Amino acid sequence: MANILLSSPLQGFTDFRFRNAFHKYFGGIDTFYAPYIRLNGKLKIKQSYQTDLLPENNSTIPVIPQVITNNADEFLFVAKYVQSLGYKELNWNLGCPYPMVTKSGMGSGLICNPTKINDILHRAHNETDIVVSMKMRMGYENAQEILETFPILNQYPLKSIAIHARIGKQLYKGPVDLDAFEACVKSTKHKLYYNGDITSVSAFKAIKERFPSINHFLIGRGLIADPFLPSMIKNNTTEYPSNRWDIFSEFHDSIYKQYDDYLSGPTPIKMKMLGFWEFFAQVTSNPQKSYKAIKKASNPVKYRQAVAAILKAQTN
Repeated sequence: MANILLSSPLQGFTDFRFRNAFHKYFGGIDTFYAPYIRLNGKLKIKQSYQTDLLPENNSTIPVIPQVITNNADEFLFVAKYVQSLGYKELNWNLGCPYPMVTKSGMGSGLICNPTKINDILHRAHNETDIVVSMKMRMGYENAQEILETFPILNQYPLKSIAIHARIGKQLYKGPVDLDAFEACVKSTKHKLYYNGDITSVSAFKAIKERFPSINHFLIGRGLIADPFLPSMIKNNTTEYPSNRWDIFSEFHDSIYKQYDDYLSGPTPIKMKMLGFWEFFAQVTSNPQKSYKAIKKASNPVKYRQAVAAILKAQTN
């Protein structure tokens, strides 16, 4: 049973520019989830979401659109929109842990409301023919919440349920709860995908050993921190390519140029790349020093100098 690796969607990071560059320079990911579409009560798709899902921007690797909502009309509107672009599947996000989302009763804040979940799934399966998949946490307050949704979810022909093995209020802190994930495996008829803390080849192998029946794995933050990780998992190796930092440098320059062309002015590109370096710095020889150097770079010239110095330090 071959292992399928999917990129977990990360808002602000895994848009089409990142996805295409990642695929070109690193590979290893079979399918990308696009960051979620959020409508905020207006049946209108923001331009940035439209651009991200345009078929011409996603011609190299399979992409699955995602929606975050607690409203059936919004779900149906997005479903019809993505179908008009040629997509066959829509992933529903019940996983986002951030308070600004969960306080609105969306993301992992919706898991405690099986009645509303049922209403949306009922209409989705009766009023469209789109394939529905889900991404979930264990719950927001506790890991019992997801188990209480399974009797509802089992009524629908969902393609899959990807579960991040934490509760929402943990955000990304503390360990994943593998016992709770195991309870999910035993409690649903649906195909489950595993998500959470796959940050190394050894971490992947430990999860695979614990759950031999699972063969779909989502990698989120681990993929940004170490872009070689998916291909290393696929090739069953812990060895990096000899030109590791040259490849990373080309990838970095590719996404930097694309974001610089898209964003206006030095501040937005600085903030965008600073977000990436919170992850990139983690696999450098001195994470704190690397990140501090990027943070201190006050203009594009100094930024490029800081990047060059960090990469040089890795090869010395």
